[in-house]
Amino acid sequence: MNIHEYQAKAVLREFGLPVSNGKAIFKAAEAEAAARELGGPLWVVKSQIHAGGRGKGKFKEPEAGEKGGVRLAKSVEEVKTFAEQMLGRTLVTVQTGEAGKQVNRLYIEEGSDIETEFYLSMLVDRETGRVAFVVSTEGGMDIEQVAHDTPEKIVTFSVDPATGIMPHHGRAVAKALRLAGPLAKEAEDLTARLYRAFVAKDMSMLEINPLIVTKDGHLKCLDAKISFDSNSLYRHPEIVQLRDTTEEDEKEIEASKYDLAYIALEGTIGCMVNGAGLAMATLDIIKLYGEEPANFLDVGGGASEEKVTAAFKIITADPNVKGILVNIFGGIMKCDVIANGVIAAVRAVGLQVPLVVRLEGTNVEKGKEIIRSSGLNVIPADDLDDAAQKIVAAVRQR
Repeated sequence: MNIHEYQAKAVLREFGLPVSNGKAIFKAAEAEAAARELGGPLWVVKSQIHAGGRGKGKFKEPEAGEKGGVRLAKSVEEVKTFAEQMLGRTLVTVQTGEAGKQVNRLYIEEGSDIETEFYLSMLVDRETGRVAFVVSTEGGMDIEQVAHDTPEKIVTFSVDPATGIMPHHGRAVAKALRLAGPLAKEAEDLTARLYRAFVAKDMSMLEINPLIVTKDGHLKCLDAKISFDSNSLYRHPEIVQLRDTTEEDEKEIEASKYDLAYIALEGTIGCMVNGAGLAMATLDIIKLYGEEPANFLDVGGGASEEKVTAAFKIITADPNVKGILVNIFGGIMKCDVIANGVIAAVRAVGLQVPLVVRLEGTNVEKGKEIIRSSGLNVIPADDLDDAAQKIVAAVRQR
């Protein structure tokens, strides 16, 4: 689960981390009061969307002006103008794709005198099972380019969970950022606090970009992006309350109600598969034959008929779907259950696009018989390769 920058900074503030003062607003009419409360003389007006690259982004609407999604204001009037221009407009960044995202919230923050910009992030390293730090002297909006062109400027290390955060980790951060004296001490303290926040809140990713040194010689988290491990949210009702469903795909929200692993993609072939590995293989073979998958959908190993029906409805709700491929290997999941779920869903929502079904495994003959006797126009497939070729051909004939 992702949260907005202003929410992330509130979480960091709980752990005593240095962040700027700011106010979140939802209406342009709230901008003046927020700016006057912060005092100025410099304000930063930041679009709040779940995507990076806001500063270099562009709004679709000409009324929003030519500046990006993060703007520097030198007067209260400018704050008001920017708020009126940005709220309700569609911001397109390198991470949103061409569709962009509508800006429904702004964060008005006091300006900072920046001496130096750094990059610092934390994530769970799946290979080692540890929390890893990623640190670079090259902070700012072009960190992706730094990683591509000069990876030697990025320092990484991990923390052994048996010991937790130790002073030498903070010294490693200070060394990587070439900090000395009081700033090195601040880096050590900041590292420890970030780690405690990361572990205490079950984060999966924490990015500070940039981490800055102010002109008066202190470290400050000037931006913050946090993602949480969705499997741990039951432990954090206070974090669940921060969820902004307007930033999420409606189909993904519906899928979460049925505990379905669903991710919307941009293709035309809807996929319903059981097992993440088989689902990835299905997506790959669709691309191999020249088409694009419309989604990743793993119904899991023990899905019920109700779950399968819900999954099918979610796929057909996507207007971009021009064909559907059901690819099931029945182990715990029985092929006849899948077949009944597919038939129930088709009868409930109708079938306007070609449907290819490949079943294999437990109760496969029962499942095939259910499909055959349904009277529905379903294309059977013998294996994954056959299924992929048939659905691609069916889509191209439409």
